[in-house]
Amino acid sequence: MSKRRNYSSDTLQVMTRFFVALQECKNTNRIKSVSQYCRDTEIDMPHLYTQRKDLNKGFFEIGWCVPLVRNYGVSADWLLTGRGTMFCK
Repeated sequence: MSKRRNYSSDTLQVMTRFFVALQECKNTNRIKSVSQYCRDTEIDMPHLYTQRKDLNKGFFEIGWCVPLVRNYGVSADWLLTGRGTMFCK
């Protein structure tokens, strides 16, 4: 089990936007399910679910965000800064 971490407020905001975008991709059928996203991107599913429940767990990796940007049209600017729209046009 990972230890709790003191993430910066910027990191916590990126994590929050990551989980919002992941859910929106599921809601709009860009991804079939969160578990499928984990399998396709080789993210340890229990780590993702644990991190989602407690943002201060130490599992989060910025690499979790890359497939959302690369494959599902999530705006990197929005994901990292909160500026603009969630999805690229």
